[in-house]
Amino acid sequence: MVTGILKDCGTENRVAMLPGEAAGLKKLGVEVIAESGAGDLAFMTDQDYKAAGINVVTRKDIFSKAGLILSVNPIPEDDLKSCMEGKVLCCVVSPVENARWLETARLQGLTVLALDLIPRTTRAQSMDILSSMATVSGYKAVLHAASLLPRFFPMFMSAAGTIKPSRVLILGAGVAGLQAIAIARKLGAVVEVFDVRSAVKEEVKSLGGKFIEVEGAREDAAAGGYAVEQTEEFKKKQQDLIQQRAIAADVVIATAQIPGKKAPVLLLKETVKSMKPGSVIIDLAASTGGNCELTENGKTIVVNGVKLIGKSDYPSDMPTDASRMFGCNINNLLKIMVDKQGNLVLNMQDDIINGTTAVHSKEYISQRVKQMLNIK
Repeated sequence: MVTGILKDCGTENRVAMLPGEAAGLKKLGVEVIAESGAGDLAFMTDQDYKAAGINVVTRKDIFSKAGLILSVNPIPEDDLKSCMEGKVLCCVVSPVENARWLETARLQGLTVLALDLIPRTTRAQSMDILSSMATVSGYKAVLHAASLLPRFFPMFMSAAGTIKPSRVLILGAGVAGLQAIAIARKLGAVVEVFDVRSAVKEEVKSLGGKFIEVEGAREDAAAGGYAVEQTEEFKKKQQDLIQQRAIAADVVIATAQIPGKKAPVLLLKETVKSMKPGSVIIDLAASTGGNCELTENGKTIVVNGVKLIGKSDYPSDMPTDASRMFGCNINNLLKIMVDKQGNLVLNMQDDIINGTTAVHSKEYISQRVKQMLNIK
């Protein structure tokens, strides 16, 4: 099997696989080729790929020679339409946002491995791209907020007096939220954390955060560790408590998302207007609607002196290590898909392969995709 590494289009700086990880894929018996310039924005040159034993070719060559095509994001529709039946595309799909793209791929007889659908199980942990990228987002979000805040994060005691530590409120204690807690605490801030899942309470406390608990949260063991939709009564109690904490905070890092649905609105516009001038809100859920009522994806707005940054693409801002993590996750996924002869074998009896395969043989496969797109 020939695997091709594409250069992503648009504003994406990451590449699906750096030379080191590509060399690791070759050890599975897979021939690997890379598009010229694929790693440029992640600070890896064509020569770096060649030094790792990877042939550098044109984009046209990738589509004609590779049976498995790797990219970070879905390839442009013009490229998609030129793919021959039977090709396997492997990328982060975002099925709801790219439903038309996925349907086009299905009708063309393509197989799509959706990296954002990998089950969050212990066995699949080393393949979990969402967790890897969330780690980057949580890290970068806190550093960005600290650079914008007109105050110190830690407490300072000096001849000029005592500077109180900043207060940081983190909404959502998933991977991004937990990483944000760790970085904010290392910078010396007082950190409060909200999440509907009581199971994360001990993790929050172990990192030095104070867990804000709202009674009556609905949890679902079948959700695989993700948050689930809550009752209206709970949402009202939750909103009241969050508003109180947000008004007292200097920084709010919003990370709460529900797979396949619009992000829950946790910060109202009235709350933003009541926050201290100079405060900073980073909304990592911006691409799915945002946790703040005023969030605009990809934009920074200022409301009564409060900066609100809607940004979901922090991993693209740290492309070298983000790409390294991305490629390592793909390698671990392919280890269970590639046989001893280096061929890709899709065993649909395997829960990880079944869950990750969005479409195959002109059919929707993943149950989560079917649920997201209301396909029966």
